[in-house]
Amino acid sequence: MPKRNRDTIVIAVPKGRVLEQLGARLERAGIPTDALTAKSRKLVREDKASGLSYLLLKPDDVPTYVEYGAADLGIVGRDVLMERDYDVLAPVDLDIGRCRMMVCGLPKASLSGKRERPLRVATKFPHIAERHFRSKGTPVELIFCQGSVELAPLTGLADVIVDLVETGETLKQNGLVPLENIADISSVVIANRAGLKLRREAIKPILDALRK
Repeated sequence: MPKRNRDTIVIAVPKGRVLEQLGARLERAGIPTDALTAKSRKLVREDKASGLSYLLLKPDDVPTYVEYGAADLGIVGRDVLMERDYDVLAPVDLDIGRCRMMVCGLPKASLSGKRERPLRVATKFPHIAERHFRSKGTPVELIFCQGSVELAPLTGLADVIVDLVETGETLKQNGLVPLENIADISSVVIANRAGLKLRREAIKPILDALRK
């Protein structure tokens, strides 16, 4: 990445399904998005007129760039912050990308495990799952699955899954149901702690506009 212009506010944004909602949300806040929404393969999008620069990243990488100061602000789902311990501030909830972190499984699936072994849980979010079941006093065996986690209960790999649920249609088509709600998830604005103090005059108007 080219050397940062210290007069530019850098915003890390996630590639993927949230980006379209984010563009509309930024426009409503009066924040220019032409550079962000332009058809291009560039991962760094600069809008020199507004003094903004966007970094297009995988969602899981957004907090890392903000924490280490490569970006001043970032947009990320709460699930990413819940799964790993990042040293960032989360001053604004954008109320986009809404979904739920849930325990799901076959109808009438037991959430207490079996007598001969702990409850087997397949998930991409092992830390969230572990904390949830630990708070209930339920011993679990965690199985990390990166994708198509719905297959785990169908094949006997796991008893239940912990995953993000938006509409529930994928669960329904695979014969699964929501069993427990762990947390409501939405996208939030995160900020670098030191940057927010040192560049407050430049960053605060952006946060204020997004709060509205």
